[in-house]
Amino acid sequence: MGLNIGGQVGKVNGKELSYSDFVQRYLLKNEPVVLTGLMDDWRACKDWVLPDGRPNLPFFSTHFGSSTVQVAYCYTKEFTDQKREEMSVSEFIGDWLEFSSGEFNDGKSLLYLKDWHFVKVRIRSKEYPEYLAYTTPLFFRDDWLNLYLDKYCMHEDPETDKEKSEICCSDYRFVYMGEKGTWTPLHADVFRSYSWSANVCGKKKWYFLSPTQRHLVFDRNMKCSVYDIFEDVSKTKFPAFDKAIWMECTQEENEIIFVPSGWYHQVHNLEDTISINHNWFNAYNISWVWDLLLRDYNEAKEYIADIKDICDDFEELCQRNLAANTGMNFQDFFVFIVRFSFANLVLLYCLVRDNENFVELSSQRARHIYFNLESARDAALKMNSTGLAQNGGIPIDFNRNLGDSAFIELCMALGRTYQLLHEPCNISEITKALVDDLVEFEFVDPSVSHISTPEDLVSLIDYAFTKLSSLSSGKFSH
Repeated sequence: MGLNIGGQVGKVNGKELSYSDFVQRYLLKNEPVVLTGLMDDWRACKDWVLPDGRPNLPFFSTHFGSSTVQVAYCYTKEFTDQKREEMSVSEFIGDWLEFSSGEFNDGKSLLYLKDWHFVKVRIRSKEYPEYLAYTTPLFFRDDWLNLYLDKYCMHEDPETDKEKSEICCSDYRFVYMGEKGTWTPLHADVFRSYSWSANVCGKKKWYFLSPTQRHLVFDRNMKCSVYDIFEDVSKTKFPAFDKAIWMECTQEENEIIFVPSGWYHQVHNLEDTISINHNWFNAYNISWVWDLLLRDYNEAKEYIADIKDICDDFEELCQRNLAANTGMNFQDFFVFIVRFSFANLVLLYCLVRDNENFVELSSQRARHIYFNLESARDAALKMNSTGLAQNGGIPIDFNRNLGDSAFIELCMALGRTYQLLHEPCNISEITKALVDDLVEFEFVDPSVSHISTPEDLVSLIDYAFTKLSSLSSGKFSH
């Protein structure tokens, strides 16, 4: 029995779409879309593709051959994913060329290079540090995840915050490379983040399932999902699978697909393909991240419940398992949203200080920053309501962050992002002098600048909103 296809993912010319349009039509509605016209000036589209449209494999061997990557064996299942192996890019290219000759390819040995942290590898390269293969399209620039990981490690725990290998370096910007027939099993993206995937060359077939139908591809206990939607899916194990209504899409060369939060998808390469992929989240889907963390925490807790009475610190063990399995734990998430709240407060204060007539405080930029803070506040309220989300006794001090060069760089990067997304604005550089001014001005309540709990963060944001309201005399509209 075939899949029940209920519709096609739409295609839109990205050059004819404003950022505001993209937010309203796709981010807020959490709907997928294919965008065209956004890759015309990418160096990757020239360097990585041969005149006949096939991947320029020798280019990668010559320029990045020594890079270590993860390669998936597409027809070998290991636990809930494909079996993976580490090898160099040169070894992967050699195997690809050998298998594509047909002499040794038995149809079961297809290799798919996945999750290559190309940006970090390129930056660290001694020979090609200035090589810019592509630029992130405007619609995906409000990327809290990768902006943060460019400055900080996700895990604050010194035992888990270790030097990253090339395989595990901390960002979510990847290159994928695979010959015709390679594929990715059914899954939803890490952290329930958004993702975007750009085909530099080749063609992909996508199958999407809305989050509202997630339960239809899981077993009766919601523990295990279908691995391959085209295999002989067990009706006993997955009794509701036949009820799922799918969307499909054929993604051509030079097209970018936007994958919303929580959408399950399975992807097949119809031709030899190279793609660039980012995962990211921001204020529009931060609640999805917390919901996943809470669900995974409850599952981790249930899984080891039988050792609770003999464990010295059961909660700490749960959080360690959560970080290992999901990629972050409650403390990581809390520190993340606190730092982004601090950064948005700094940007909001810059608008206050640099625009005495408050005209800019009704701008798209100001409304965006205000929305960010409201979303962080909502996430903190969710954390607080669980009674589980204490910050592990490690307080986060606003003033100390203001003196940290990494935090200032984060503020600057976020400010530049909103400069690109919205109308030009007269805003000063974020310097130590501005930081001192912010503290003296008491835009942040000194009594709650020491953040230890989600409740503290809510109080901090509420105070700033109240202060801003009194300054602008009601002229700041969100």
